[in-house]
Amino acid sequence: MADCTFCGIVAGDLPAAEVLREEHVVAFLDTRPVFKGHVLLAPRTHVVTLPELPPDLGVPFLAAAQRLGDAVVEALGAQGSFMAVNNVVSQSVPHLHLHVVPRTKGDGLRGFFWPRTRYDDDEERAAYAARLRAALGAALE
Repeated sequence: MADCTFCGIVAGDLPAAEVLREEHVVAFLDTRPVFKGHVLLAPRTHVVTLPELPPDLGVPFLAAAQRLGDAVVEALGAQGSFMAVNNVVSQSVPHLHLHVVPRTKGDGLRGFFWPRTRYDDDEERAAYAARLRAALGAALE
């Protein structure tokens, strides 16, 4: 897409501090990192959200994410990583991208505030589960 920042990076038309360029994915440093070494992994094909990622690109995308998770530990001395994908909400660039953020204990990142709610009863909980199973085309065995 002509107006997509990440498509511009993939095409080589926009500058980026790339860390990985493969047949199906490109990874580069975030320009506003949570911590130094914060990497964004994007498929070369323009898709907006993870549910839109074609199945044949899932394996290369996830394999690259695994390698990047190892790389931030090995290269940066991190103890681990935080990986996240935003779909539409909080997605600053409408092109699928996975954040790989190096983490160390005591780094100050407290995670996210996850508001909690409750189901009214077991019947409501079962109804939600059934709706999700139907959407997935899944049955319990």
